[in-house]
Amino acid sequence: MSKGNINVSVENIFPLIKKFLYSDHEIFLRELISNGTDATTKLKHLISIGEAKTELGDAKIEISIDKDAKTLTIKDQGLGMTADEVEKYINQIAFSGAEEFLDKYKDDKNETGVIGHFGLGFYSAFMVADKVEIITKSFKDEPAAHWTCDGSPEYTLVEHDKSDRGSEIILHIAEDSTEFLEESKIRGLLTKYNRFNQVPIKFGTKKVNDPTHEPKTTKDKDGKETTEPHRQIEVDDIINNTNPAWTKKPADLEKEDYTNFYRELYPMQFEESLFHIHLNVDYPFNLTGILFFPKLSQNLDMQKDKIQLYQNQVFVTDNVEGIVPDFLQMLKGVIDSPDIPLNVSRSYLQADGAVKKISGYITKKVADKLSSLFKKDREDFEKKWNDIKVIIEYGMLSEDKFFDKAKKFALYPTVADTFFTFDELIEKTKDAQTDKNGNHVILYAANKDAQHSYIQDATAKGYEVLILDSPIISHLMQKLETSGEGKIKFSRVDADHIDNLIKKDDNVISKLSDEEKEKLKPVIEGAVNNSAYTIQLEAMDSSSSPFIITVPEFMRRMKEMQASGGGGMMGMGNMPDMYNLVVNTNSPLVSEILAADEDKQKGLISQAFDLAKLSQNLLHGEELTNFIKRSYELIK
Repeated sequence: MSKGNINVSVENIFPLIKKFLYSDHEIFLRELISNGTDATTKLKHLISIGEAKTELGDAKIEISIDKDAKTLTIKDQGLGMTADEVEKYINQIAFSGAEEFLDKYKDDKNETGVIGHFGLGFYSAFMVADKVEIITKSFKDEPAAHWTCDGSPEYTLVEHDKSDRGSEIILHIAEDSTEFLEESKIRGLLTKYNRFNQVPIKFGTKKVNDPTHEPKTTKDKDGKETTEPHRQIEVDDIINNTNPAWTKKPADLEKEDYTNFYRELYPMQFEESLFHIHLNVDYPFNLTGILFFPKLSQNLDMQKDKIQLYQNQVFVTDNVEGIVPDFLQMLKGVIDSPDIPLNVSRSYLQADGAVKKISGYITKKVADKLSSLFKKDREDFEKKWNDIKVIIEYGMLSEDKFFDKAKKFALYPTVADTFFTFDELIEKTKDAQTDKNGNHVILYAANKDAQHSYIQDATAKGYEVLILDSPIISHLMQKLETSGEGKIKFSRVDADHIDNLIKKDDNVISKLSDEEKEKLKPVIEGAVNNSAYTIQLEAMDSSSSPFIITVPEFMRRMKEMQASGGGGMMGMGNMPDMYNLVVNTNSPLVSEILAADEDKQKGLISQAFDLAKLSQNLLHGEELTNFIKRSYELIK
């Protein structure tokens, strides 16, 4: 028997572990299982290179609870430790067994997959236990060792009669942590952190039908058949999938395999994903994973952090900020990399140049996949556009390299249900939609129904009108306007009368003289009596509406950008609603207003103004009620 003090540089490291090193107590189980996984993986490797003369067998990790004894035990069948190794790896807390192992076999290509710092990872056990025991026997022909520590720097180390290879970590659960003696709690943690662990994890047993037993069917005297029940047997309850889809080569997987894996990851997700991207790189860093594009709504305020980060199949976090570009955090799936630098408790990312490379690689891989899907089956890509456009548009805004690639496959749908890429759109519209000043005007609508009359006016002239309705489209339009060659300008169809949006050389002559316009304008201003409206007298086609309400493109776009929280618009306060009331001086009704007496003028202006507001969905409440009453009076 030996006694001693753990080699630490402070009097008692355990309060520090609890308070600073591991803020989330539940991860002790992940760390201890990772140690058991490392021990098993190391042994497998030593056997493969002939340094361990033993058989791996059906090696697994077993978790068991003894409520009466208030213990939780994690048992592995890995390489185990000798008494000297316990002194080295457990008592010298700053030393890492994994680091020494990797250094020894660094020239062997099969060493990948060995992770962990046994020392510090092991001591996380003291967050929930007031005493910890290790009973361990090495694969070497040496006696087993029994180490005990009560959470102070003092320990005991004696021989033990354990005969089977591997280690048992016995946690005597503290009074303030008895939740970890509940089966449901432990099963939940195993599912959260270790459901894809490389080594099988046994947690109790379960009953299944005996595959060797065929139930007999008998008939009674009346010919009625009766089948005996299946005979059941107890088997180990293995809670993890040791070979998940992302660890396999894409060539070895079918579409159904990806579908099944998506269901395995998100059992409560009832919709299938649209498509997937399989990540697999080994230089200049190691990274594997599968990302899924889910169906997305127009709402950007959706929950992120659905991508799960693993280190060698051990779950770390579902907060992948810094690793996955912001715009791709709306995806789902798994990323697994031993090269992502985390702090010792794996609870947050540490700044590192490799992280930027990983983020850049993921961005490139996603862009390449989208480009491939677009080229391979454009019709199918168009069908999926509304479900994926928010991600792509967000990426074009936030990542310049992605913007350059996405310009070739990002789509712009029209009111006629056709789709253009940006280059196709420019080519299709450059002749008809370039105004007399050389501005190439791209027309769009946000709502096909709400802006129906404006769309009709535009399409009647042979113009293309896009449907752009995502919450960030105002930001993207601004970037598109400034990134290309030529004078590109986006204008919503209700930003002005169509003849003003795309001004040609043939100016329409007004039927009203300048004096008549000067007389008419204050009359309309007085009847409208609303500071939100700027009155504009314009000469338009006589068949056009007498009054048209337009929303100035600049002001409307600024409001939309402010609402979506971008463009440096935060903190400016709410921008007021501002409209133009365009009065068609060539309309017969406008001439009638000019010639009428004061009372009739007021009635005609109110009716025409309310009709214009109605077309823009701006007529509500008392104003709408009064309009309806007035309209009935007019048709009596």
